[in-house]
Amino acid sequence: MNKAIFKFPETTKTNWQDWHWQFKNRITRPEAPGLFLNKSAAEMERIKQTATVYPLAITPYYFSLINQDNETDPIKRQCFPDFQEILPDESPEDPLDEDSHMPVPKFVHRYPDRCLAIVTEICATYCRHCNRKRFWSAPRKISLKARLPQMIRYISANPQIREVIISGGDPLTLEDHVLEELLVSLRAIPHVEILRIGSRAPAVMPMRITPNLCRILKRYRPLWFNTQFNHPQEITKESSRACNMLQEAGIPVSNQSVLLKGVNDSAEIMKNLLYGLQKISVRPYYLFHCDPVRGCKHFRTDIKTGMAMMENIWRQCSGLSLPQYVLDVPGSTGKIPLNIMSLAIKKDLQKHQHFFDKFT
Repeated sequence: MNKAIFKFPETTKTNWQDWHWQFKNRITRPEAPGLFLNKSAAEMERIKQTATVYPLAITPYYFSLINQDNETDPIKRQCFPDFQEILPDESPEDPLDEDSHMPVPKFVHRYPDRCLAIVTEICATYCRHCNRKRFWSAPRKISLKARLPQMIRYISANPQIREVIISGGDPLTLEDHVLEELLVSLRAIPHVEILRIGSRAPAVMPMRITPNLCRILKRYRPLWFNTQFNHPQEITKESSRACNMLQEAGIPVSNQSVLLKGVNDSAEIMKNLLYGLQKISVRPYYLFHCDPVRGCKHFRTDIKTGMAMMENIWRQCSGLSLPQYVLDVPGSTGKIPLNIMSLAIKKDLQKHQHFFDKFT
């Protein structure tokens, strides 16, 4: 049995803590020696076929979190290509119909008071459950410098927009000076009150959160930071440090998990994730039901399973640990809360009707 593990070049303690080194040394080739252990030639061919449609990219740090002895390791499941991604699937590539809400390229305006700027199509690690796989499978590489003036003009001309979400891809794959140019331009618009950054860097490349980055972000408060931890195995000393650095700079950090079959679809794992987030002062904000996006069918649970899991957690956990379990739908309807649909909870309310009658 071949037990060789993929080795990274020039791995020193200094390199490991350098986000540029992490990004440069991402695993991007399925045929890298020692990456896919004990796979047959047929299995390797399927992995390569998958990666030609939906590319592979894993930071050394995130790869190091994988338990190589566990074939169903939750980290591996989130970042290793799976042939199921390219099986026939009638799901749409753009499940939230974002493309029809783009008044300018890569700029989504679904809700009246907020908008979303897709500032890059690149991620440090490509999550196999991504709802924007259509971008990183065939990146268009339209430069941010060319698009930014159009975005700024549009936001300036729409005073109802009070919040701008900076997303991607992952915006923290951009250099500090590029991010600051973007933040300066947005903060100069008088009616933009809130800036928000969405990034998975704390979970997949925590060394990206540097003192200089924190100094930059602090200058543009009020600024909120949303990240994505999906499994307690992702909460490490390094990721905790990254979140703490943001918090010490006055940047609130919230978490938006995705409910993923075989990763976090059990009450025990989800509870441990939520407790772990609370322990590092990261607010569990949303738990998204996995979007019906092409290439992600094998990750989706049914809604009843998700609701039963969240009801179990609701009965055990404090409110500070509870995210809102939601289904994101196309158009301006947006996120539909699913927790309140639980029949068991409704029965509980009926059981205590006499208590509520006192207040009516």
